[in-house]
Amino acid sequence: MVIRVFIASSSGFVAIKKKQQDVVRFLEANKIEFEEVDITMSEEQRQWMYKNIPPEKKPSQGNPLPPQIFNDDRYCGDYDSFFESKESNTVFSFLGLKSRLASKAEP
Repeated sequence: MVIRVFIASSSGFVAIKKKQQDVVRFLEANKIEFEEVDITMSEEQRQWMYKNIPPEKKPSQGNPLPPQIFNDDRYCGDYDSFFESKESNTVFSFLGLKSRLASKAEP
């Protein structure tokens, strides 16, 4: 399983850049392996991202904005969903990963 974070490296929106950085920093800090996919560098990747976001998760107007998060081909969610899972301490479940706390042996 590979966590893939779809980002836009050349976004002119500060809010999008901050959200992307927040997701990436969290994954790095928690040593969760992931791959950044820059949709500004690949039309094919951008189209894949748009096509694989469930219709009910797409905005009513326009295209979904990065960051968008996938576990392999399974859609996890956007930044708002990620933030909610972070606040409720359910990020591993959100990402479709087993919690590291549950796998650690008692000292």
